[in-house]
Amino acid sequence: MEARVERVSAPEGAEQVSSAVGAECNAWLIGDDDEVIVIDPGEHADAVLEAAGEREIIAVICTHGHARHVAAAVEVAARDEAPVALHRSDLLFWRMAHDEAEPEIEMAAGGRFDVSDVGLEVIHTPGHTPGSVSLYCEDLEVVFTGDTLAAIGPVPHEGEHADFARQLTAIGERLLDLPPATRVLPGHGPETTVGDAAKRFDGWVTAGPTIADELWSSSASRACRGVSTRARRLACRPGLTARAVTG
Repeated sequence: MEARVERVSAPEGAEQVSSAVGAECNAWLIGDDDEVIVIDPGEHADAVLEAAGEREIIAVICTHGHARHVAAAVEVAARDEAPVALHRSDLLFWRMAHDEAEPEIEMAAGGRFDVSDVGLEVIHTPGHTPGSVSLYCEDLEVVFTGDTLAAIGPVPHEGEHADFARQLTAIGERLLDLPPATRVLPGHGPETTVGDAAKRFDGWVTAGPTIADELWSSSASRACRGVSTRARRLACRPGLTARAVTG
């Protein structure tokens, strides 16, 4: 059977990551008519389990440890006794949501998950959190980016970027190297493509990290300070007209 991707959206409540990102978390299913992997189950186990239906859940993968993305992980995984996967650097965040259960799989860069007839490659993309990962499926030409990258840019947490320079470096060095047509399936909001993100990247670097309710507010020098040499070449090279993208 051919693998496919399905999106599960559920309202989070009043609090938002930002006004531009929107008030919903995306949960994703990848698989076929027999089995699926759940990516970022969010807070609403019932919605995810309903979407999975009678298909076997063979793993629950969390792109990072923030509660709004992992709260339902244990309940979703328990139905079919599936393992939960998380990068070890996000265990502290995980434990804020789950004080008893621990993830069974410790993810690392270069790891691989197989479901149906496709594979998912683990790409470490830290910055939003130290253990943030993205999951690249070359066969379906998609990458699940969690809160590393959304259509409007690098995603903040509670109005701020934990490590904006590191997040940009991860995007510039590890995600923008993927084929331009690759669909970017984020933890919030609509999808985009790697090619579209590449066009906007210099504007994100120039505009800088978010403060208060805005995604970008600081100067280009602040944004570029601390970003790796390669990311600087991608986004701060002479001759480009950079502008902030506000959604």
